[in-house]
Amino acid sequence: MKTIMQILPSLKQGGVEVGTIEIATALQNAHMPNIVVSSGGPMVAQLEKIGVKHITLPVQTKNPFKIWKNAKKLAQIAKENDVGLMHVRSRAPAWSVWLASKRTGIPFIASYHGIYGIKPAIKKIYNSGMLKGVCTIAVSNYVKKHLMDVYHYPENKIHVIHRGADLNRFDPKKITQKQLDEFIEKNQISVDKPIITLVGRLSKIKGQLEFLQATQQMKHTEITCLLVGGEATPEYQKELNDAMHTLPKETNVKIISVPSDKIPLVYMLSDFVVSARTTPEAFGRTITEANAMHRIVIAFNHGGPTETIIDGKTGFLTPANDIRALAQTLDKALDMPPAQRKKMEEAAAQNTYEHFSIQTMCDKTLKLYKEILNDKKTT
Repeated sequence: MKTIMQILPSLKQGGVEVGTIEIATALQNAHMPNIVVSSGGPMVAQLEKIGVKHITLPVQTKNPFKIWKNAKKLAQIAKENDVGLMHVRSRAPAWSVWLASKRTGIPFIASYHGIYGIKPAIKKIYNSGMLKGVCTIAVSNYVKKHLMDVYHYPENKIHVIHRGADLNRFDPKKITQKQLDEFIEKNQISVDKPIITLVGRLSKIKGQLEFLQATQQMKHTEITCLLVGGEATPEYQKELNDAMHTLPKETNVKIISVPSDKIPLVYMLSDFVVSARTTPEAFGRTITEANAMHRIVIAFNHGGPTETIIDGKTGFLTPANDIRALAQTLDKALDMPPAQRKKMEEAAAQNTYEHFSIQTMCDKTLKLYKEILNDKKTT
C-alpha cells in the first residue's frame, strides 16, 4: 500500500497540528503507512510515540527560493517513502507541495481550515495554492461557501469534513469529584454561583470583552464568569479590567490559564459555555468539546457554530456581536427549568456523538484517501 504524507508548517500547538496527529493515529490503526513533514516542534514526540515517521523540513517558509528548494526535497522524500498521496494542511507549504506534485506526478489534496484575508490581491494568489490539488477538504459548509464564492472553486471538488471532538477525552464519566475539587482549589474558583465559561486565547477576536459587556446587562448578577485562555496583551488586559469594573458587585470574573488536558475539567465545572468570537469562525471545536461534556453553548450566529448548534434544541444562537441579545440569551439559559436544561444537554451531546467526533472525521478522511489511492472518483 502506498504511503500517505501529511505536510504542515510546524508541530508546535494548535488545531491543525492536533488534526494531523489524529489522522496519523487513525492511519496507524488502519495499518496504512504514513509520514509527516514539518519544521518540527514539541508535538513531534506524539508522532514518535505512535510510531509515525517525522521528517524535518523548513516548509513554513514563504521565501520563493526556499519554497522551490523544499519542493525538490519533498519530491525526493515522496519517492524514497513510496508516497501515493500528499495532504497539505496550510498555505505556507502548499506551493512546495504543488511543485513536488508536478515533478513526481503524485496527487495532493489540501485541508482548508480557515477563512484567509484576500487583500492585497497577492494574498488571494498566495491562498490559491491550497486549491491546486485533486480536491480540497473544507472543515465546514461555511468554508465551502467561501471557496465557491471567493475563488469560484468547483463545488464537486470540495469535501466537507467537519473537525471532531475527542470523545474519549471529553467524557463526563471520566471526571472524578477528587479531580474537580483539586482543580477548584488550585485555581481558586468560586462555585457557589452559576459558572458561565468562555474558552479561548485572550484576544479581541475571541469575544471576551463582548461576553463581559453582555453580563453587565444581564438581570442575573449572581454569576461567575470564567475566562480560560492565558495572558492578554497589556492593551487588551486593560480593556478587560475596565469592563470588569462596570460589573455588578455580585458578579465574579476569574481569568485562568490551564493546560489542554485540564479543559474537560473546565467544562465539567461550567453551567453554560459561551462562544462570542467577533468574526465568523471556520468551525469552532470548543463548541463540540463542550457539547460532548453535556454542556450547553450560547454562540454568535455566524460561521461554523451555525452548523454545530441546533438553535433551541442543542444550544442557542444569538445575533452576531449583538451584546444586548447575548445578555438576554444568557438570562434565558439561566431561567431554564432543570428538566428542560437536562434535555438540551443530552441533545447537545448526542448531536456531537453522531456528527462531530474524531472517529467520524477520521473515517471520512481515510475514505477519501483510499478513493484517491485507488484512482476512483473523488466527487
